[in-house]
Amino acid sequence: MLHIVLVEPEIPQNCGNIARTCAATGSQLHLIHPLGFDTSERAVKRAGLDYWHLVSVQEYKNLEDLFRRHPEAAQNAWLTTTKAPRSYAEAAFTAESWLFFGKETAGLPLAFRERFRERCIRLPMVSEARSLNLSNTVAVCVYEALRQTGFPGLLGTGEMAETVQPGKFPL
Repeated sequence: MLHIVLVEPEIPQNCGNIARTCAATGSQLHLIHPLGFDTSERAVKRAGLDYWHLVSVQEYKNLEDLFRRHPEAAQNAWLTTTKAPRSYAEAAFTAESWLFFGKETAGLPLAFRERFRERCIRLPMVSEARSLNLSNTVAVCVYEALRQTGFPGLLGTGEMAETVQPGKFPL
């Protein structure tokens, strides 16, 4: 199972979109405090997140709390940052990878990035662009990790598969 870690996320809509990605892919969502929003059952219902029950969510006081409870995360961590020296396409993800994403206004803390310098990756973009939206970045990285591991446990076809021959694409 992939592990998606949001470090001090600030925007509830981003977290909602990321939670939906986790629900659709069977990934686990880890939230590092402080959060810029409420995740209580009442708040989730009010926001209309009808898929929230499909997401396994764990919350932590800080990064140290996460690593204390999940020491294995350090062995398979990948950190996304616009400051990274290499593309996400160069990462060798596994089915048990831990993907870390920083808060919208500041990214991941410098000391954390330095600790995992060789595990920092970025999505390529034009130099004039500051960054992509957090939920878009998460979706790209999650699906690349899943592609590399063969989409374990996920349906590869939809209802139209019955009418299209595998490998045959009409022109």
